[in-house]
Amino acid sequence: MKKFAVCILSLAIFTLTAFAAQNKNELPKNFLTSKHSIHANKAGGVHGKGNIPTPHGFPVGVDTLVNFTDHFESQGVYFDGSAHHTWEYSMVGNKPAQGGTTTVNAPVVPVIIDMHNNDGSPAFAVNQFGQTIRLISLPDPFIQSFMNGPVFGVSSYTSSPVPTQFTDAVQRAEFGKKARSDWHTMLAPTIKTTRTMVLTADNFFFAFNDDGGCCLFVLASDPAFSAQLFPSSTPDNSTVIGAAEVAGDITTKDISTFMFPNTYLYENNDPNQCCVLGFHSFDFEAGDSSNGNQLRFYVMNYSSWISPGLFGGGFQDVTAHSHEIAETFNDPFVGFDGIHNVVPFWQNPAGQCQDLLEDGDVIEDLNNPTYPVTIGGFTYHPQNEALLPWFEFQKNSTAIDNAYSYPDETLLTSLSAVQPLNCGQ
Repeated sequence: MKKFAVCILSLAIFTLTAFAAQNKNELPKNFLTSKHSIHANKAGGVHGKGNIPTPHGFPVGVDTLVNFTDHFESQGVYFDGSAHHTWEYSMVGNKPAQGGTTTVNAPVVPVIIDMHNNDGSPAFAVNQFGQTIRLISLPDPFIQSFMNGPVFGVSSYTSSPVPTQFTDAVQRAEFGKKARSDWHTMLAPTIKTTRTMVLTADNFFFAFNDDGGCCLFVLASDPAFSAQLFPSSTPDNSTVIGAAEVAGDITTKDISTFMFPNTYLYENNDPNQCCVLGFHSFDFEAGDSSNGNQLRFYVMNYSSWISPGLFGGGFQDVTAHSHEIAETFNDPFVGFDGIHNVVPFWQNPAGQCQDLLEDGDVIEDLNNPTYPVTIGGFTYHPQNEALLPWFEFQKNSTAIDNAYSYPDETLLTSLSAVQPLNCGQ
């Protein structure tokens, strides 16, 4: 059917200078160099009010991945302005006190971006060396590095007695001594069939790579990109996610990644409102007799592989993916019911404010947001994350080392201002 809610990792660009005259839709080489980090949220659902924690997985009666629920107490103001004190959340995996390892399948679907002219013919452009180049971007050069990185590969972290994956390390850190020493939530990645997304000239801009090859793409988010990503009906082979669902490449029990090479989004039909590097969401589809007619939630993320030198703040390689997977673990359903994973309004040191348990958003616009992790001789740049006690407004954090952020525990050293106003709502 369609996406229900998304949380977006995005970067704002100050100005869009004149495009190169040689090629229609070509961006200047410095298009991505002048920017600052922002947050953009398209979370759906109706902000409601609820005070009774759900004892088991959430949402009830829905076919989706394994998750646990809990709650915390904190005085705050709800979206409608009413006082609120009990806040419920759902997270991927099993409860920390239960211990043991939960393994979640993590299919990765590489996506080709294929640009066409408005008449449907393939789009070409002349590069800086005078060569005519097809405007098609292939994920092949990046997919193995993507798979080897810290989201799926293991490394040593202070929160785990054994080498583990990045998001497992973050989740262990935020629960501290509340978690059993053998508690882990791990991802089992597999590369699935590559899918192709075709867009037309009205919906994209591009810049050639330094070697003259194709390309960095900046795409219209809605409706162009979303309409080609999310299925509009069931079954649907015409969209990227729909085709993966029909083929069985992704299931409701997975955390599915759609990996795009250097593919960023702009919003509101304005290239100046750029750039989204990734988002997490879920596609919801009707059930049938095979699953007891339960509604299906396919938890997914769009994440771009980021070549070095495009953005500041160390944003490169798997920064976007680590951000989205960490947020998926902490907020798999993006507060869709207006109850779970809605938290007291928070404001980070850069001034960003919202009311969802989105641990990557807190850090994305701070100084030094990434954390170097070397695996197989390659240094990756996953993003640091805020920890649960920060959202709980705990004056004395119960996370590892009494920290509010991880792996860099120095990024957040104090809580948000007490219950910020409704973020201008």
